[in-house]
Amino acid sequence: MLKWSLLLLVVAIVLGVFGFAGIIHAAAAVFKLLFFVFLVLFIISLFMGRGRSVR
Repeated sequence: MLKWSLLLLVVAIVLGVFGFAGIIHAAAAVFKLLFFVFLVLFIISLFMGRGRSVR
């Protein structure tokens, strides 16, 4: 999933350079959605990992 978000970031930058405004807004929206999904999953994994002790 991280590969897809990085790919969409590159696509959004390239499309922004060429001026495709409608497509860049769609790619940026998908990128923003993936960013927040990864952020929530990261926070959940931090809290779920606190209960385990490493020996």
